[in-house]
Amino acid sequence: MFPTDLIGYLAAALTTCSFVPQALHTFRTRDVRGISLGMYSVFTVGIALWLVYGLVLGAWPIVVANAITLALAGSILGMKLRYGGRQSPPGPP
Repeated sequence: MFPTDLIGYLAAALTTCSFVPQALHTFRTRDVRGISLGMYSVFTVGIALWLVYGLVLGAWPIVVANAITLALAGSILGMKLRYGGRQSPPGPP
């Protein structure tokens, strides 16, 4: 393995893992009020394109990271689409 691949895998692991807390929170609470539908829609399409780009180049750090991130972001986007319109307003502090 080349040192550049190691850097790529480390960067991929860190950026992909950054989605796990949000995904877990969303799955557990189904609270999607703070998630922007527009941002997550564009972001998910962007991640899909990064995945295609990585496949074309044969760059496995890009492929692995973006496949996992696409699954997480797509799940969060799906939850936003499913539960976004049914959120009740927050209660008094």
